[in-house]
Amino acid sequence: MSTLAITGGHVVPIEGEPFEGTVIVTDGKISALGPDVEVPADATVVDADGKWVLPGFLDAHTHLGVDEEAEGWAGDDTNEMTEPVTAQVRALDAINPAELGWGDALTGGVTTVCVNPGSGNVIGGLCVALHTHGRTVDEMALKSPAGLKSALGENPKRVYGEKKVMPSTRLGTAAVLRKAFVDAQNYQAKQAAAKAEDKPFDGRDLKLEALASVLNREIPWRQHSHRADDIATALRVADEFGYQLVIDHGTEAHLIADLLADRGIPVLIGPLFTSRSKVELRNRSLANPGKLADAGVEISIITDHPVVPIHFLVHQATLAVKEGLDPKTALRAITINPAKVMGLADQVGSLEVGKLGDVVIWSGDPFDVMQRAERVFINGDEVYTHSTAEGRSDRTD
Repeated sequence: MSTLAITGGHVVPIEGEPFEGTVIVTDGKISALGPDVEVPADATVVDADGKWVLPGFLDAHTHLGVDEEAEGWAGDDTNEMTEPVTAQVRALDAINPAELGWGDALTGGVTTVCVNPGSGNVIGGLCVALHTHGRTVDEMALKSPAGLKSALGENPKRVYGEKKVMPSTRLGTAAVLRKAFVDAQNYQAKQAAAKAEDKPFDGRDLKLEALASVLNREIPWRQHSHRADDIATALRVADEFGYQLVIDHGTEAHLIADLLADRGIPVLIGPLFTSRSKVELRNRSLANPGKLADAGVEISIITDHPVVPIHFLVHQATLAVKEGLDPKTALRAITINPAKVMGLADQVGSLEVGKLGDVVIWSGDPFDVMQRAERVFINGDEVYTHSTAEGRSDRTD
C-alpha cells in the first residue's frame, strides 16, 4: 500500500470551504483530508506550507493529441471530412500521447481533458475523457466514449458547400442531423423487433450504434454552436429526439441564457483568447461567462486546444473573473462542472474521500498570474515538478 500525505497547505477542495491542513492519498485515491488529519507513519510526506492545494483542473473540450502542434498535416487527425456523418469514428484511435501539448497541460495544472473530433462534419465522432499523463491512450482513458460531437453553423456548411454536396446551408445541416437520428431510431426498432421475436439481429452498424447511445442517453450530445440561432436549433432538435444536450463554445449563448437555464443545459464556453476570425465570433467577450452564470447556466471554461494553449486554461478563468465572473464559480468552471459533463464527477473535479488522487500544489492562488503549478499528482503519483533551481519544468515519467 502506498500513501502520500500533502501537509500544511491551503486546501481548496471545491466542494466545501477551504482549510489549512492535509490531504492523504492511499493507493491512488483520496482517503482523508482536513485540518486535523493524522499522517500515517509510512506515508511519503510532501510539505505544502505556504502553498495552495487544489484538485487538478479539467478541460472538457480539447483536441490534444489529435491536432498535434508543430507536426503540420502529418499530425492532424481532427476531422474525417469524407462524409458529413461520421458518428462511428473515435478520437481515442488518433491520439498521440507523446504530443507536446500533454506536457503543457501539466504545467498548467490540468490533469483531465476531453478530446473531441473536430467540427468539419455535421456529426464528427466520439469523444474520450483522459488523464493528461501516460504512455498509451488506453492507460490514460477514464471514459470512452464521453460524448458524441456534432457541429452546427459555419464549419460544416463551408466544408461540404465547397464540395458541392449536402449540406451547404444551415437548413441542410439540420436536415442531415435529423435524418441521422431517424435512421438510428429505425435501427433501434429493428433491434427491438428481432429481440421480441427471439431472432438474431442481422446488420450491425457502428455509425447507428453510436447515435443510438445518444438516444438512449448513455452519453451526451456535444453540440458545437456559436451563434444564438444555431444554439436555438440545437435546442429544437434535442427537444425532438430527447437526448442529453451540451452546448460547446456558446459564444452567443448569453443572448438566450434563460432558455438554457430553464432546460438545465450546460455551456462549455470558449475559447476566450481568440480573435474574431469569423462572423460567428462577432460577440465573443470575456464577460460572457459571467453573464451566463448570472442567468443560472452551469458553465465550464474550455480552451479548444490548440486554439488556446491548454496551459492557459486557468488564465481564461482569471480574466473572466476580471470581467465579472464570480471567483468560486470560475473555479468550478475548470473543476467539478467539466467533470459532470464528462460523466466523471464521482472520480475527479474536487478533493473528496474516494476520488482519484489528482492533486496540484500551486505556489499561491492560481488566479494570480504570477503563481504556478509546482507539483502535479495523478492517482497519487507525481507526474510533474517545476524546478525553479534549475529553471525548467520536468515531466516525471
